Amino acid sequence: MARQISLDDTARADDPDRDAARGDGTMEVLPDLAAQRLAIVNIAFAGPPQAGDRTWVLIDAGLFGTAELIRSAAARRFGMASRPAAILLTHAHFDHVGVLATLADAWDVPVFAHPLEHPYLDGRASYPAPDPTVGGGLMSLASPLFPRGPIDIGERLRALPEDGSVPALPGFRWIHTPGHSAGHVSFWRDADAVLVAGDAFVTTRQESIYAATTQSPEMHGPPMYYTTDWPAAAASVRRLAALAPEIVVVGHGRPMRGPVMQSALKELAANFEEVAVPKHGYYVDHPARSENGSAYDG
Repeated sequence: MARQISLDDTARADDPDRDAARGDGTMEVLPDLAAQRLAIVNIAFAGPPQAGDRTWVLIDAGLFGTAELIRSAAARRFGMASRPAAILLTHAHFDHVGVLATLADAWDVPVFAHPLEHPYLDGRASYPAPDPTVGGGLMSLASPLFPRGPIDIGERLRALPEDGSVPALPGFRWIHTPGHSAGHVSFWRDADAVLVAGDAFVTTRQESIYAATTQSPEMHGPPMYYTTDWPAAAASVRRLAALAPEIVVVGHGRPMRGPVMQSALKELAANFEEVAVPKHGYYVDHPARSENGSAYDG
């Protein structure tokens, strides 16, 4: 097990009392940014509330069976008839695209992802198999049962712009942060140092079903069982830590802010190989950098 890098509730970027009152897993981070917890994973809503149709975006698309939870939260936040301008993906693992096709069709919107994720979104390829031998928790042990795709969203799929801009989300830019997957990206806003990090790093020990359920706050590298290129993952965390984000929204764990979070992220970046990389594991020695890369087979 990796050494724990502690966080605590003083670093939370959400308001637990206010958010609990909603009862839908939504966590208010900023006036124009919220996350929604869907069991073991978070999605994000970005854009001004109640500003009208096509004025906001959804970041990632949750687990299978959560479409109505997402649509209900979006309706409360943006208006009953309001649809997003786009769906943005940090990456295409099953817990981030579970209801992607359903939502994209219902809202009639394009889906933007890094080109290296497209094989998993257009029916061409399945992800490399997870490694259940790393991480030491029930989520890791169960990972061979998780869907690996591909899914096929057809003509809705688009590539993120090469200039780093983010469609329908002015002020943000996307940053390629591979390691957890080849085409993983994070979204960054310079004006207020806000980072939507996906699974480049997380704020709970995602390998453990208990930690993933209770959301005990800790700073961790990307979920071990799905990370297929550890040198790239280390470089990505260091790139993000160098930005000195003030607020982070992650794919697993609670949104975090402020000096405690920043210190923990710097510690993770400085000691990534010691605290985040498994001591043993297939992808430690055999990185898979694309759909054609090496894959764990047990």
